[in-house]
Amino acid sequence: MSLQNSTSVFARWLDVMFNYRKHSGSWAWILHRITGLGLTIYILVHIIALTGLLKGPAAFNEEMKLFSSPLFVFGEWFLGVLVMFHAINGVRIVLIDLGNGARYHKEILALVYALSVIIVAGMAFLMFRHL
Repeated sequence: MSLQNSTSVFARWLDVMFNYRKHSGSWAWILHRITGLGLTIYILVHIIALTGLLKGPAAFNEEMKLFSSPLFVFGEWFLGVLVMFHAINGVRIVLIDLGNGARYHKEILALVYALSVIIVAGMAFLMFRHL
């Protein structure tokens, strides 16, 4: 495949992605993939942060002070947002695939969004009330 041909394939893909009319299920699929990527990135950052243990207890404790700053508390809350939506939407996917959920997929998706908002709001209250 030539470079010009691969560029045109990419251009067609971009055209489809931005002009395709997305329905509720499409957005759920996109958000599930985005949250999965975010969780993967977090795991990599977490592993890198744990390398502070190799530098000794004093260096690790200094890193932990940084992680308790308001910016990192917000990041931790955002991680919770990713986890909650990804987990609840994963249950929705299982219900649709294994049960009779395809018939009620829009209602289940609305429940996923509602539960995610409620849980994330509760997490925000618990995490930010002491800042």
